[in-house]
Amino acid sequence: MTKLYRIFTNAELTARVQTSSTCHIFKSEGKQTKMPSNKSVSDAPITRFINGTILREHTLQREDLWVRDGSILNPEKLFYDEQGFADELVNCEGTIIAPGFIDTQINGGFGVDFSQLSENVPENVSLVAKKILEHGVTSFCPTLVSSPPVVYHQVLPQIKVQEGGPDGAGVLGVHLEGPFISAEKKGAHPEHCLRTFSSRPTEDLIEVYGDLGNVAIVTLAPEMDNSQSAVKELCRRGVTVSLGHSAANLSQAEEAVRGGASFITHLFNAMLPFHHRDPGIVGLLTTDQVPPPRTVYYGMIADGIHTNPAALRIAHRAHPSGLVLVTDAITAMGLPPGQHMLGQQIIEIKGLHAYVAGTTTLCGSIATMDMCVRHFWQATGCKAEEALEAASLHPAQLLGIARKGRLDYGADADLIVLDDKLNVKSTYISGEEVWRKPEQR
Repeated sequence: MTKLYRIFTNAELTARVQTSSTCHIFKSEGKQTKMPSNKSVSDAPITRFINGTILREHTLQREDLWVRDGSILNPEKLFYDEQGFADELVNCEGTIIAPGFIDTQINGGFGVDFSQLSENVPENVSLVAKKILEHGVTSFCPTLVSSPPVVYHQVLPQIKVQEGGPDGAGVLGVHLEGPFISAEKKGAHPEHCLRTFSSRPTEDLIEVYGDLGNVAIVTLAPEMDNSQSAVKELCRRGVTVSLGHSAANLSQAEEAVRGGASFITHLFNAMLPFHHRDPGIVGLLTTDQVPPPRTVYYGMIADGIHTNPAALRIAHRAHPSGLVLVTDAITAMGLPPGQHMLGQQIIEIKGLHAYVAGTTTLCGSIATMDMCVRHFWQATGCKAEEALEAASLHPAQLLGIARKGRLDYGADADLIVLDDKLNVKSTYISGEEVWRKPEQR
């Protein structure tokens, strides 16, 4: 027999709560409020977020959000199956509740460079993980630029995949950007660190990287000899393959996609420019050669510097469901202008630009994820939902993590509270507040 559920209005839910004979102390934006409640079947506390607009199923919806044990609850089943109610009430006061941001390409920040040999790698990762909470990031992929094998062998084992919490955003795995990339399109990557594939690409990968157990993404150039075998091997190991720092033509890029590649590293940057007779990697946005039902995703650095607003609009309108916002942030994010290290090179910060010292070559961004979301929203004129999903839903889909990047029932309660201008007011991981914007005085 099928059980039927009825959706209650907020007024009905409040009325049901008020008919209970017992009371608990509820929290409401830092203030204590007495509200009646009833004991649920589970001993875990239940939090109810009220007076907010929730991003769910690509739409901002005016409804409450219920959380227990770090996951999003279905309130209908809670009421009918458990006769349970909230133990804590959070008044969002008309703000937006969205999934936490996921940054799949971040080289460091706040004085930390993930590509540097250090005895304090775990502490450095933790520092960045803690700092990015205020920018709405609840999960990220620490990124290493092209480096000597000794760097990978010593650094990678120290970066552990882990869930986020009060101490910082979760680590989803490492993004290895290089060194199997094109010298022609190396960008800020040091040429002496670049590698090519031999006739035994699997051995090349292990020789350079060592253990791939904590690796989530590898960026490589698909036009290199034997790269297609490397693509297939990485995909077999569950690693997302991204195409970038490449002079590949469209057919070479399409072959890599057929082999399993599913991402483009910072679209338009460090690749051949679009040409109408051979659009190169950019052509993957509209190719008809992607095996259904797969999607090719592409990263974009929407910092107002790396990509012209017109280029942002072209990419978004051509393939909106594949757009993934990334910061490509470097060690100087959060630091004053001056010289800093990025991997094996000295970089210089001038205003909002980061250059390889002594050149005009851009080498990553100093923008934070919330800045990128706001700039993308304003530059493209897209809906707020689209800008938010480009930094949450799409990166989660890219990495195949169904429980993150969305506020569906059963998903992880990694969420952020934003005002109507998409400024982050507070950040939650597993339903627990881990950062709150200080009150203005």
